This record gives sequence, structure tokens and C-alpha cells, in this order.
Amino acid sequence: MVTKKSKITDTTARRISRSAPQTTGIDGYLKRIFALMFGAVALTGVAAFLMLATGAFVHLFNASFTGFSATYYVLLFGGLALSIWAQVRVFHMKPSSAAWLLALYAILIGVTMTPLLAVSLSINPASILWAFGVAALMFACMAMFGYKTVKDLSFLGIFLFIGMIGLILVGVISIFVPLGTGFSTVVSLIGVLVFALFTAYDMQNLKNAYNYISDDTQKNQMAVLGALHLYISFIAMFEYLLSLFNRE
Repeated sequence: MVTKKSKITDTTARRISRSAPQTTGIDGYLKRIFALMFGAVALTGVAAFLMLATGAFVHLFNASFTGFSATYYVLLFGGLALSIWAQVRVFHMKPSSAAWLLALYAILIGVTMTPLLAVSLSINPASILWAFGVAALMFACMAMFGYKTVKDLSFLGIFLFIGMIGLILVGVISIFVPLGTGFSTVVSLIGVLVFALFTAYDMQNLKNAYNYISDDTQKNQMAVLGALHLYISFIAMFEYLLSLFNRE
């Protein structure tokens, strides 16, 4: 939700314009969103690769490798807290500062994703490419749909939010209570559906926000927030698809 800001001085405006590229029309606005999002995805990939290549990912497991270590949970829930805080505070910080938070969050996701990637590499390495390809295709189709459709998708908001909260709760419960294969498969399918719809929903909201916001600084802040939302949807779809492709 965009909050109204007080008038800023010319000096502050010039400083902000130097620290963050200004959008030029909706094309520039969307280019900035996707540049930030793809940059975040790239950072996640690099972080995950380094964790796997150096063997550092073993520190995310406990001594017997039967579960995750305290470090893993600190990073996992720390990343979740960071994403929530960033979304709440994004319109109270410089666009460049918000972009750095997005980068930090992307790195944390790359680190905490490595156990899933390690398991996938041991079962079926090709599944990583398949999951990434399918997630990319679904993301592109749903983003285009959300941008082009004339149908108001705002009615999806409450259902998607409830679905996301449900998925988070199931994920937390699964830490303490193992889920059956069948139930885990259903959860993964629901996860893919929820975040595919979130992609279209967020894309339409971002387009509408551009038409509503007149301040360039807020447009740059919204671009970072939009990149974060789309990044989360893409990564979530990738992870759920990867889990589906590696069911034993």
C-alpha cells in the first residue's frame, strides 16, 4: 500500500535521483522491476552455487545429517523477517537502500535453498534445470496475463494471502511433524498454483500503481517492492516444482 509523503526539498530530490535511476514511462518502470528481480535471482544462484561448490552447505545440517542445524533456522526465519520488514518499510527508505535489502534477501534464499538443491543433485540433477525452465515459463505467462488482462484481479488478494499463510504454517509444522508423500505432493501443487496466481495479481497491481503514483521516488520504491514480490513468486514456484520433480 502506497503512503503519501510530505514534500521533499530540491536538494533531497537531487540526491535521491543520483542514488537511484529514475523511471521513464511505464516501460522504464517495468524494466527496472525486472532488472532488479533478475538480478536477485542471479544472486540467489551464485550464493547457492558457492555453498554447494565449497561444501559450506553441510553446516546447515545437524551433526548426524538427520535434520537441519540451528544455523539453518536462524537464516531461514531471519530471511522471512527481513522480507516482511522490507515490505513494511520500503516507502520510508531510499530506493538504493531497499535494493540492497533485496540483494541481501536473495543471498539468504540462495543459502537456505542449498539443502533442497543438494538432495535434487543426488536424486536427479536434470530436475533442477527442468524446474527452473518450467517456473520461468509459468512466470512469464502469468506476468503477461496479469499485465494484459482487463479483468480486475483484486478479488484474488484475500484468497492468495490465506493460501500463502497456510503454506507457511504447513512448512513450519513439517519441521516438527513429517508429512506423508501424498500430502506433500498436494501442498507442492497448491504452492505452485498460489504463486503462479500471485504473479498475475502482483503484475496487475504494479501496472495500476504506476498510473496512480506521480512521484518518481515512490515509483522507484514501488519498483523495488514489485521486484521483491515477483522474485518471491518465482523462487517459490521453482522450489515447489523442484520438490515435485524429486518425489521418491
